[in-house]
Formats: sequence, structure tokens, C-alpha cells
Amino acid sequence: MLRRLREPAPPQPERCTFCGRRVPQQHRHLVDTEEQALTCVCTACGLLFQQPGAAGGRYRSVPDRHLIDPDHRIGEDAWAALGIPVGTAFLFRNARQDRLVVFYPGPAGATESEPDEAAWQSALDGSRLAAVLEPDVEALLLRHTDDGVQCHLVPIDTCYELVGRLRRCWRGFDGGAEARAELDAFFARLDERARPTAAEVSR
Repeated sequence: MLRRLREPAPPQPERCTFCGRRVPQQHRHLVDTEEQALTCVCTACGLLFQQPGAAGGRYRSVPDRHLIDPDHRIGEDAWAALGIPVGTAFLFRNARQDRLVVFYPGPAGATESEPDEAAWQSALDGSRLAAVLEPDVEALLLRHTDDGVQCHLVPIDTCYELVGRLRRCWRGFDGGAEARAELDAFFARLDERARPTAAEVSR
């Protein structure tokens, strides 16, 4: 009995926030725009909330597109002007507050950074990714490496998946070798899924 009490409880299966059905490991998310939080949904409820005006517009369905803009590069001077203290960050536009929100991953999870909107506008000037970015539900995920700055347009839940992965393996001040390997693998998967922005615009 004592041994059983000491054993950790098995993880509970995730369920749809609205109907209570179990959802698989790979499932859809909605953004609660009032709480600025992600919520899990089954496929049926996810489709329901894609309808205009569902729930008064409070919940927005997270899309599943992954884009890159091969014709736009963020230069070293522009990156330095952004003042990001680490090599990876993501930003999205909060529609209710009508402002940019910037986060970067670390050992404590996602840390919010006060954005310099002018610096961001300058860095993203001419980027088709910024032009098609959907508020609240999509983000620009950036990574600074020796080869330059990678920039992907991704679903917002992809960013928080990365934050969770890095938090589990973060070691020391800069994350350590395991976190860097996780970043390399994560961005390699994004590169495989990404489509050029031109293809999206021409649809």
C-alpha cells in the first residue's frame, strides 16, 4: 500500500474543453483571446469554432500552415536592434490590445519581452510573412545562428510546443548541448513542412 502511494499517478488523458471527449496526442487547439491561453479541442468542436461568430468570437481556431519567405532576410544589424537576449524568440499580434507580443524560451518557460515596435517593423519591413500573419493564432518564430536569422510563420501552439521541449532539457545559462540539439531538430522539421509565402499569396 505504501509503495502504491509513493508511485506517481499516471498522466491523465487530455480531453476536449467543450465536450469532454478524449483527444489524441496530436489534436487541435483554440486560442481563448480573453485569457490569451490555448485550449484543447476535438476535431468536431474545432470545426464548430471555425464558423464566423462562434462563441462571440472569444475562441479562435489555430490554423495549420507553416510558411517561409525565401526573399526576405533579417540582417545582423536588424537582429541586434531587436535586443533579444537569446538566440530564439517568437512574436504575434494581440488583437484585443492591438500590439506586438514577444516571447523567448528559457528554463522557466516562455518569458515575455517588451518589444520595440519600431525595431520590429524595421526588421520585418518587406516580409510577406509579417503581411499575412493572423493575429492571436499565428506567430513568427525566429532563430539566430551563425548562418543568419531563420524566420518561420507557424501556428501559435507550435511555439509553445518548442518552449515545453526546451524547458525539459535546458541546462545551465544557455541551455546546453541537449537544448541546442533539440532546437536543431525542431527547426529541421519546420523546414520540411514550410511552404514559400508566394505560394500562399497566389492561392
